[in-house]
Amino acid sequence: TLLRRPAVLAAVADRSTPARQSHSPPQQGHGSSKAASLHWTSERAVSVLLLGLLPAAYLYPGPAMDYSLAAALTLHGHWGLGQIITDYVHGDTPIKLANTGLYVLSAVTFAGLCYFNYYDVGICKAVAMLWSL
Repeated sequence: TLLRRPAVLAAVADRSTPARQSHSPPQQGHGSSKAASLHWTSERAVSVLLLGLLPAAYLYPGPAMDYSLAAALTLHGHWGLGQIITDYVHGDTPIKLANTGLYVLSAVTFAGLCYFNYYDVGICKAVAMLWSL
């Protein structure tokens, strides 16, 4: 495929000291490389979805769009911060604490956005109000 590393680079990488490759090993909770590949594909799908969702939110604001944005932004942030934890947090206990904190942060973020959508003006209207300043 087009994304394969050239043979020269692969040979150089094999001779070098083993380094931790970011974003490539399966994360905790992903038992197989197929699951990790599906997870990676899902991350990219949500990123592309956000590219279309943001202009759509401007053109068609409403509750459905507000909740879609809340879910997509929370999921995108959760996966992004999860990769930071994977790359920079080492040791069994710190990883467990960081992942627990990440799940709490993501749950509170989603709940807060849903609360804002239900009891206040919603994400789309709030951004429109900010732009009108």
